[in-house]
Amino acid sequence: MTLRSWARFLAATILLLGAVACSTLDSGLGAAKAAEKPESFQPANPCDTLVSGGEQRLYRLLMEYRRSKGLPPIPLSPSLSFVARAHVRDLQGHPPSGKCNGHSWSADGPWTPCCYTDDQARAQCMWDKPRELTRYPGNGYEISAWYSAQQDPETALSSWKASPLHNAVIVNSGVWARIRWKAVGVGIYGSYAVVWFGEEDDPCFE
Repeated sequence: MTLRSWARFLAATILLLGAVACSTLDSGLGAAKAAEKPESFQPANPCDTLVSGGEQRLYRLLMEYRRSKGLPPIPLSPSLSFVARAHVRDLQGHPPSGKCNGHSWSADGPWTPCCYTDDQARAQCMWDKPRELTRYPGNGYEISAWYSAQQDPETALSSWKASPLHNAVIVNSGVWARIRWKAVGVGIYGSYAVVWFGEEDDPCFE
């Protein structure tokens, strides 16, 4: 093989290797994107829901706060955590705008969408979500928090404690004084954190 032929062979080999590398990279990125599909973070059965480390910390902080008020702990519910984890991702992907607040749901999911406004006109949309998405039999009551940066358990809890309406839900005061929470679900993702409360036992524990 002449020197010129060898140079052509070498150049062709480099181009071929480059094409293979690009193809492999594209395939890898495609696989990564597929792994990030919304449904991939949730089990097929809501009873198999596992919360993240940050969500575990949020739950622990909530229960410590309740204990400081002389209140009993609330069982961590797989069903309500399934709903909570779905909602924070929906909020992050489709941030509410205009009159729609953080209890709103987009049309991009297996649920009934709604624009939840401050006048509570669409409260049923919130109450029904656990029954829509899981076997949980009762209403769901949600508190939500948005933060301009990455949300964390301490920041979320601090914002709720500073809000009389949200704090009342956590510590069963005011209109919530006669209610006993039997299930709670937590979700944190991106800029959002939510907690769902319920008056019924989670059937996942049956």
